[in-house]
Amino acid sequence: MSESFNESEIRAMAVRWYAGLDSHQPEVDMLKFLVTEGLEQQWPDYHVQNLADFEGWYQRALRTFFDEQHTLKEFNVTISADGSKADVKVFVNWKARTWTAVDAKSNFLNLDIHQTWVVVPSERGAPLIKFIRFDDGTPVEGSATTL
Repeated sequence: MSESFNESEIRAMAVRWYAGLDSHQPEVDMLKFLVTEGLEQQWPDYHVQNLADFEGWYQRALRTFFDEQHTLKEFNVTISADGSKADVKVFVNWKARTWTAVDAKSNFLNLDIHQTWVVVPSERGAPLIKFIRFDDGTPVEGSATTL
């Protein structure tokens, strides 16, 4: 197992991932967090199966959500015995706003979200996201109920 493929490095990568989503980093910067082969992300309304699909999902997200803030609440990592992957259970609070053209006001979203991730080490040992599944999202009081 690579020395840098450990729980603290995986958590640090996740924090940078969410910070990139929140600040709407250019797609090329977000691709650095992902495997180039075998990527899968299962979002409620979008299924990513490769980097081209990720582009579609990310560009749509950039145009749909703003004022985003992800806050990690729980982050549980189980690294396989051979160090080839880590199974991660993520509990994150996500706040964002959406706006539909002609609406007088934006919608405020505040969701507690559970996700399942699989993270693998790059050739250099840095953690990369191979799989993300949106397990569930529960609106927090005051949140709009629909996107």
